Amino acid sequence: MFHHSSKLQYEVRVEKPDPVFAKYLQQAIGGIEGEIRVAMQYFFQAMGARGDAKYRDMLMMTATEELSHIEFLGHAVALNLEGAPVTAQEEAAKDPVVHAIMGGANPRHILSSGLSAMPVNANGVPFDMSHVYATGNLAADMMANAVAESGGRVLASRLYNMTDDTGMKDMLSFLIARDTMHQQQWLAVIEELGGWNAQLPIPNSTPTEHEATEHSYYFLNTSLDEPTPEGRWTSGPSLDGRSEFKIVDKVQPLGQKPDLGKAKPKSGAQSEQEK
Repeated sequence: MFHHSSKLQYEVRVEKPDPVFAKYLQQAIGGIEGEIRVAMQYFFQAMGARGDAKYRDMLMMTATEELSHIEFLGHAVALNLEGAPVTAQEEAAKDPVVHAIMGGANPRHILSSGLSAMPVNANGVPFDMSHVYATGNLAADMMANAVAESGGRVLASRLYNMTDDTGMKDMLSFLIARDTMHQQQWLAVIEELGGWNAQLPIPNSTPTEHEATEHSYYFLNTSLDEPTPEGRWTSGPSLDGRSEFKIVDKVQPLGQKPDLGKAKPKSGAQSEQEK
């Protein structure tokens, strides 16, 4: 069960409406870096959470916060669309060329939503949930969440740099701050569970005998003309403390040459393939 307050989580002010910026803000709502994505990701992770109930509660509370972000971003889109033309005559009177391209705005904000936000990205493509990751593995989900918040913070930072509107900058500074907290939050779970050493490899419950460990810790140089890019991943102890990193410079194939043999009769192949 969810409860809703009539007030937004954070104040939304638009000093000068900008329909083009409204289109850009759609990415923060329905883009793969946006709030619909993380709200649904945390929601489905919470519904599938097993183990200590506090992690389910944390996920559900943060999912609900992300719904709040969708709400105030949607309000920001609507306020920015107050400057959008609603008739061809209005726009053509300003500039026929601008009319031809709608000034870079999204025509669907007029045609489909009546100058309101939509569950789409900046290109007008609906969010289809394909970037919602909920594995049922707590450590894997926390890593996915930290990545999601990193992408969201990158997007919010770019949007901040794309506007001179003081109200929009203020709102985006709040989103940047919350992305900081959520990055820290998910990584703090990893630390609380014992850190990378304890959690890696994921899942850490996979028995060692199920893994061909002789292949687990070497960096494979697959380039024909470049030396191995040496770094933390090529030498020294592995992050899980189970082995040492090493390099394999010359790749030797370990498998066979693939050969499927003859095609089956009535499989739709040419008769020559069946001989």
